[in-house]
Parts: sequence; structure tokens; C-alpha cells
Amino acid sequence: MMLAGKETPTEPVFLEELKDSGVQLSIRRLDKIHPLVSGNKFYKLKYNLEACLRAGKKTILTFGGAYSNHILACAEAAKSAGLQSIGIIRGEEHNPMNPTLQAASSLGMKLTYMQREIYRKKNEKEVLEQLQHRFGDFYLLPEGGTNQLAIQGTAEILQATDKQYDHIACGVGTGGTMAGILSSIWPHQQLWGFSALKGSFIVDEFDGLLKRYQVAPNAPYHLFIDYHFGGYARFKPELISFIHRFKKQTGIPLDPIYTGKMMFGLVDAIQSGKFERGSHILAIHSGGLQGIQGFNQMHGTTLSDF
Repeated sequence: MMLAGKETPTEPVFLEELKDSGVQLSIRRLDKIHPLVSGNKFYKLKYNLEACLRAGKKTILTFGGAYSNHILACAEAAKSAGLQSIGIIRGEEHNPMNPTLQAASSLGMKLTYMQREIYRKKNEKEVLEQLQHRFGDFYLLPEGGTNQLAIQGTAEILQATDKQYDHIACGVGTGGTMAGILSSIWPHQQLWGFSALKGSFIVDEFDGLLKRYQVAPNAPYHLFIDYHFGGYARFKPELISFIHRFKKQTGIPLDPIYTGKMMFGLVDAIQSGKFERGSHILAIHSGGLQGIQGFNQMHGTTLSDF
């Protein structure tokens, strides 16, 4: 059985702080597409699963951190396709395992840990050859799942009815989702990406990604790097307060890694007058809510994913 997804509704967002902005804000609930292969991960894995099966491979091997949405999504997607999965986890072994790794393991994923200094070289020929020697033949998926087939999948996030929007907004990690959307966006629109990572390097990395996979932007885009709250998986009290307030007013949960930061930055941009009155914005909820339990466990926060 191949991966099957559900409908992803688009919901209006009514926030007290935006009531006089003159801007309409909506959100595409990709978090509802699948309980475990959530949000953008569904689209990233879709064509990679097909390619793995076409190549006659029986195992998918991929990389990620201990709380990675990609690791869990890959474990479930592989199981649904009748494939084995191996997760190479950055850093030391977690014992007892956190909720993300427990779930991935329960789905049949074989977890193995890689020292950080070696993990940084995971794409080098020598490291990959060692993995092949240890695990045999496998279909390789990069960290975060971004490759040509992933971009082909994320290009399908936008629907025909989305032509009505003036702006599209998404969170940015490896850049695969933003690249896919940029290839399918309409020329009259603009794409706003909000990086979850600290540093301006992401701008050059994204440009390199577009060139490497020959993605020709269909419309202007903006990549914002000031809403990372200290870096990947880092946070500040104002981010947590915002996520709580957003959930209370809209009923929509946000994760603190990607969607919370994206929506915080988007609301700040609206309040700062960066959008003309009358603009209609579509924000992409890229899922990742499974990580909230582990985030709460690690940081003592009280975020809710339902």
C-alpha cells in the first residue's frame, strides 16, 4: 500500500492584533494531511517512495536529529510502502528514547547513532561507503528529505484555487518546500519564506539549491532570517506566548520549530505595514506537531498539539 493523504482545508485566521490591518490571512492546514507523515513531509516523500520501489530497493536510509519530523515521517512512509527503514541519528544515543524516536522505532525503523563530527561529513563518499558496507543496498534520502523528487512533490502544495492569493508564506529549513512552491506559484504572487535557522548563510544555500535543481522562480520571493529566535529548535518566551495566543484565538496549533516562527514573522510583517491593505495572504502550515511533546519535555513548556 502506498502513502495516502487526506484533504487539507484552508482556514481563515482572525487575530485581534490584525483586525485593523486591512489584510486577509488564511492558512493551509497541511498538518491534517496524515497523522504521522505530516505537512510538507508528505509531499517530499511521495515521489521518493515511488522511485525507491521502481529501483527495486527494499530499504530507505536517511538522516536526522533526535526530534526530527523527517525521521518519523520516513519511518511511517516506508512501512506503508512495505519497505524497511534506517534512521541515522545525529549525536549520542538517547536512552530512554524520546517520543519521536520511540514512535519511529515502533514503526520498524532501525535507529543508529552517529558522532557529530562524522555526521557533518555524512554526504561524503567515504561515509556513505561505510554505511553501504554496514547496511547493504539502500535508497538514500538526505537529511530533511530535500532532493529533486522532494521539490517535485512540494510543487504540488499549491492548488488551482490558490491563484486568488497575493502572497504565499512558508517556513524554511532545508529550503525544499520553498523551492517547490516557487516553481508552481503564479507570476502575480510573491513568496515569503521565514528561516528557522540562525545566520545569513541560508540565503546563499537557497540560491544554490535553486541552481542545483534548476528551479526557475515563477515570481518574486523574499527570504527572512530575523525570526529564528536564537537558531534551530531555539526559542524565546515571546515565541511561546505567541503560539499560545494564536491557538487560543484561532484554535490552530503551531509548532515552535517552523510554523510558530513563520507565523510570528508574518504577523509582525503585517503589523509593520509590509503588505498593502486589501492583500490576501496564504500561510502554509507545514505540520511538525508531533515534535511538540518532545519540545515540552526538553524545555518545560506547555504547548498543545490538539
